[in-house]
Amino acid sequence: MLDWSVAALRAVAAVDEIVVAMPAGHLADAPDGVIAVPGGATRSESVRAALSAARDCDFVVVHDAARALVTPELFERAIEELERAGSDAVVAAAPVTDTIKEVAAGGRAVERTLDRSLLWAVQTPQVFRRAAIERALSASGDLIAAATDDAWLVEQFGGSVMVLPAPPDNFKITTPLDLRLAELVLAERDAASAPAERRSHRDGQRGTER
Repeated sequence: MLDWSVAALRAVAAVDEIVVAMPAGHLADAPDGVIAVPGGATRSESVRAALSAARDCDFVVVHDAARALVTPELFERAIEELERAGSDAVVAAAPVTDTIKEVAAGGRAVERTLDRSLLWAVQTPQVFRRAAIERALSASGDLIAAATDDAWLVEQFGGSVMVLPAPPDNFKITTPLDLRLAELVLAERDAASAPAERRSHRDGQRGTER
């Protein structure tokens, strides 16, 4: 899954360096050509470690390798939206389609039903202006530990965050069912690209025959 995500990033012209945060004992397993750093105890600590190893830049793309079906086009759209919107961050997200209920802490009693028309499920990639993400990652240890995504940290420092609609196949692979769905999506992508490749091969043969 890491290889797939790295391959998608390498296809983006605006990205000129890739840093991967990994378990300390597996740095040698990183894809060729990337910078590998030991990850932290939380996702934001891992992002901070990766950012520290990155060269100077105007923007930073943060992505979870578990969203391995990400496309170069989604990365490109997120980067373009950051410039267009003038915000501090742009995050891939999907509108919530289920009814969401808030329950009492430690129990199952429903306290209220949220307006799903205002709710988005946040994903990655997330693109940040470097100054904004550096400021956010300077937060206290308690705030870093509480963060489930880095855009939330940017919000805590008063930064502006915009959502970017993501395609349905940008899901996170965390269960065996997710893996089966990912295999189906990859098979469909392969089938869609195969006819064009075969036509190109046949055209090349006819050109040689002439």
